[in-house]
Amino acid sequence: MKLRNTLISIPAQGAWLDGLLAHAPDVRGLAILPQSSGHPALDSGPRPVDVALQSRGFATLRVDLLTRQEALRDPDASYNIARLTERILAAVEWIAHQPPLAGLQLGLVTQDTGCAAAIRAAVKAPETFAAIACVDGRADLAGAEPLRQLRCPVRFIVSPGAPESAILEKAFSLLGGARHWLALPDTGDARQQEILQARAVTSWLEQHLAAAERTRVE
Repeated sequence: MKLRNTLISIPAQGAWLDGLLAHAPDVRGLAILPQSSGHPALDSGPRPVDVALQSRGFATLRVDLLTRQEALRDPDASYNIARLTERILAAVEWIAHQPPLAGLQLGLVTQDTGCAAAIRAAVKAPETFAAIACVDGRADLAGAEPLRQLRCPVRFIVSPGAPESAILEKAFSLLGGARHWLALPDTGDARQQEILQARAVTSWLEQHLAAAERTRVE
């Protein structure tokens, strides 16, 4: 499938968020990949998770939830979970007004503190997302009550030796909906580890976005 890559700007709370959309007319769903650092360049080349999702027929939207200025001015900006949550929802609002994207099943693929924001966003908009995949990260920062309230299927993908794994285990035990813990094997190679993460993300979205589509049709 040949996808068109488009740089975009999404309005959110007086800021403009940089994004990169890869899309084609016949995609099976849209994977939103929020970043919460404000630094990674969107044109730094394809990443294994983007490539894996696109190869299985998904459109992808990678979006920075912080502007570069916000990240530079405040070293703790990525821990403002409330703001990150609202900006994920702003991205969803933008998607809803794009004719080629409106109506697509949505999945969230997150890392770092974006995991917590994704969980809160799914609690605030419970009918919006078909699945969430958290790669390591800090889902615990969503708070105990949002974790208990979450009904969107979520997979925790945990890398070997991840320093936050003990914290994630406690957060995982609080989840109220469908959940899956996947501990990845140690490949000893960072690139291979990224490929395993990408496969784990893709299989989860394939499973749950397809199920959501069947339910909608029925």
